[in-house]
Amino acid sequence: MRACVTGAAGFIGSQIQDALLARGDQVLAIDDLSTGRREYLNRRAELYEADLAIDRGLADALTGVDVVFHTAALARVPRSIEQPLETHAANVTGTLNLLKACADAGVRRVVYSSSSSVYGDQPTLPLTEDMPPNPLNPYACQKYMGEIYCRNFVQVYGLETVCLRYFNVYGPRQVMEGAYRLVIGIFLEQREHGQPLTIHGDGEQTRDFTHVSDVVRANLLAAESARVGRGEAINIGSGREFSINQVAALIGGPTVHTPPRGNDERFKRAGIQRARELLGWEPTVKLEDGVADLLASRLPA
Repeated sequence: MRACVTGAAGFIGSQIQDALLARGDQVLAIDDLSTGRREYLNRRAELYEADLAIDRGLADALTGVDVVFHTAALARVPRSIEQPLETHAANVTGTLNLLKACADAGVRRVVYSSSSSVYGDQPTLPLTEDMPPNPLNPYACQKYMGEIYCRNFVQVYGLETVCLRYFNVYGPRQVMEGAYRLVIGIFLEQREHGQPLTIHGDGEQTRDFTHVSDVVRANLLAAESARVGRGEAINIGSGREFSINQVAALIGGPTVHTPPRGNDERFKRAGIQRARELLGWEPTVKLEDGVADLLASRLPA
């Protein structure tokens, strides 16, 4: 198979790229290197350096590609609140431009990296794909708009698409520096520097943490399953719920509480029955084991 990975220099995209190459696929890596890391690009992949929001040569670059894994994004809720126009351009206009190029180039399927943030706050758990989206911030809106475009391109252009809603992805190569890290990255860096772990609010807010290796496997299955391709939204999560206080206990060390942060969901746990049925996918890495591996790789014994 000839595949394309957008955001191939990023946390998730680089590992999809590596998994494809490891099994013998050809890979076109697309990235503008604005937030990704060049060292994550695999030398066996062909690099096309481009800003998806403005590039007009995408269709030519994608000629002969069977499947596109679209992971490129300006991620994180705080960034989208601070920079709504810039993140909209990257996350919505970039996705639309890519989808049109895929349709023009004859790409068979696009696997779109969406987000559990599209759910917002819901009255019950687990979160299931039949719940009406309730995005609480610009990033969630942008990811949901991408899903709408994916479904529209099935109807209008006949392009197969599938939308994977990730739940709090963590693991090797996750962002560990800067303002837009996720909580595990923040806690690990704080522990490394002997600082207390910063918890917003009471720490009883919950998340469903998903190891990046399970996310990579879900993408490969979504590219091949004959049961998807009509723009389906599919949760990719562990199906387990952890409070931020519990995560802090796994990392270890003293904690400090700060005022709660607004524009964020209170509780999250993924319902993953659809992923089982349509992809044959199950999570395999428990949070306790994934965190232990990260601690072992970053902290001296």
